[in-house]
Amino acid sequence: MAERILIVEDELVLRETLTYNLVKEGYAVSAAADGRRALELVREDAPDLVLLDIMLPGLDGFEVCRVIRKEHTVPIIMLTARDDVVDKVVGLEIGADDYLTKPFSMRELLARVKAQLRRVRLLRDQYARTEVSQPGNLLVFGGLTLDLDRHEVVLNGEIVTLKPKEYELLVYLAQRRGRVLSRDQILADVWGWDYVGGSRTVDVHIRWLREKIEDNPADPSRLITVRGAGYRFEG
Repeated sequence: MAERILIVEDELVLRETLTYNLVKEGYAVSAAADGRRALELVREDAPDLVLLDIMLPGLDGFEVCRVIRKEHTVPIIMLTARDDVVDKVVGLEIGADDYLTKPFSMRELLARVKAQLRRVRLLRDQYARTEVSQPGNLLVFGGLTLDLDRHEVVLNGEIVTLKPKEYELLVYLAQRRGRVLSRDQILADVWGWDYVGGSRTVDVHIRWLREKIEDNPADPSRLITVRGAGYRFEG
């Protein structure tokens, strides 16, 4: 079955160009010209990836991204007309997985799309392998339990509410317990980026996780910073 991509773009020519090129690559494509219609299509069609413009009539791309993230784990690539670091950081911190600045080449966009979809497939395969090797599909570290079947995190008997990317990052680190992982490696494996940079978003997500699973976020015992190298998970 063809993977499904939702394009959210109010500029007609660009929307049609993206649709043409993605269909040519074998994807099933739907499109919306505004944020409200985009949310309807996400709920109706459950796409495998969303290309989301920031500047939209009505609900802007940031608000659409926030709403999607509350309901779905679908990869989101944001499109921005401005090379503005603030826009990019805000987009990443509210749950976008990647971004492209207009104008961009179709070759680069297709590469980013393929990278995100490949990441999702690898994660699904990884979870499937974990089911075979881990009876009950649980990762247990003292009072911290990760239930990969239910996508739940339990700390000292209480369910911890995590955003999709926080959960994905925690599982990634926990499955590599004791290994020092660089920010660039984490970006490539969890966010699926093919370029070096943007490591601030890793630090932000680590900080959020510490606030939720550490007894003392200022002196963490699970999510350890290895100065000059990256991060290490300890059970």
